[in-house]
Amino acid sequence: MSGPTTTGGAVTEGPAAERDAAPLLEVTDLRVRFTRGGRTVHAVNGLSYRLMAGRMLAIIGESGSGKSVSSRALMGLLPPTAQVSGSARFDGTELVGLSEREMRRRRGADIAMVFQDPARSLNPTMRIGAQITEAIRAHAAVDKDAAKARAIELLQLVKLPAPQQRFHEYPHQLSGGMRQRVMIAIALAGRPRLLIADEATTALDVTTQAQIMELLVELQQQLGMAVILISHDLALAASYADDVVVMYGGRAVERASADVLFSSVRMPYTRALLGAIPLLERPSHGELPVVPGQPPDPAALPSGCSFRPRCGSATDRCATPPPFAEHEPGHWWACWHPDGQQSAQEVRG
Repeated sequence: MSGPTTTGGAVTEGPAAERDAAPLLEVTDLRVRFTRGGRTVHAVNGLSYRLMAGRMLAIIGESGSGKSVSSRALMGLLPPTAQVSGSARFDGTELVGLSEREMRRRRGADIAMVFQDPARSLNPTMRIGAQITEAIRAHAAVDKDAAKARAIELLQLVKLPAPQQRFHEYPHQLSGGMRQRVMIAIALAGRPRLLIADEATTALDVTTQAQIMELLVELQQQLGMAVILISHDLALAASYADDVVVMYGGRAVERASADVLFSSVRMPYTRALLGAIPLLERPSHGELPVVPGQPPDPAALPSGCSFRPRCGSATDRCATPPPFAEHEPGHWWACWHPDGQQSAQEVRG
């Protein structure tokens, strides 16, 4: 095992030949704070990762872990009460602190996002075609006929059945899976180089979820996009992602390529998430497996390791924050007991 280091490391580069290539997106020490009623909410606490063009990065964690807030910070979609610091460089351009005018130019054109609930994201009073053409004309100087032709092409690209008919329909006339395909078509209207899928399949049934994920992978390969998959579902990450960041309490607690992480889980929180995945071979009766305890309050994070109150491997040493470090080549974690074991002296306390 190599000695730990706390400097920036590369886990989302893929093959060794790519390690020296410039990343499409490089996030360094990203922090997001909110002040509400005199309380400071620490939503994101020093998140760092790199994402190469054409790869899929899954950011995984429970609700409140900071994964969605971190992605919205990249696009400047946080409320005015948010205080964002650190760095997020997209193709060499710093996004943190970018003016609203400049950020508006980049949304959709460079980075696009697909949200969790298409029923809330789509305008129920506008036809599908009008919503897609509006997105197209926001990024390209084209007339109505050209925008319509492009919209139908996008509906074909996302494999929506009968695209010319759907162009004239309203969102309520489509199923949940169809509406999500429309949202993906809108996101692709500006030909983005990075697509962020923020819990984009959570509201869908399992079969439709798989269809949407297969579509995202196919579009990624076809268009050469990078994708950030925001989810609480490690099974999705294991099936589709190239690289994985596990977040807890606003921090990254484990990070590696998907192959490395799932063959050698080190962080007890990651292991707990894996243990909570429902499996067909488990008995159908009884309670579903869960991660014990409650996620931490981002306005009152516990001292030391944030997972300590819920961790069966915690000792007194865990009152000191463990460094997030590259303990093995390409594998980063923040834990004093990465194998879930303690020395006899530590157990005795």
